[in-house]
Amino acid sequence: MSGESAILFHSSNYAMWAVDVLKQAQIGHKLIPVPRELSSDCGYCVRIETVNADGVTELLNSENIEFDRIENI
Repeated sequence: MSGESAILFHSSNYAMWAVDVLKQAQIGHKLIPVPRELSSDCGYCVRIETVNADGVTELLNSENIEFDRIENI
């Protein structure tokens, strides 16, 4: 299993909103272009450590931040 995952979004607005929420929650992340092997409607995704994926999913859902999925990268 990879140590990093990408959160894919349908719009860049949601990606930017997620970055703000993750920063406030002090969860390590980085806004990156979507890797070519992954598909998404948005050109940006947020890279996180895979071990944080469940907590990040809960956080984004609690903030009503819509995302497509989280994929290992």
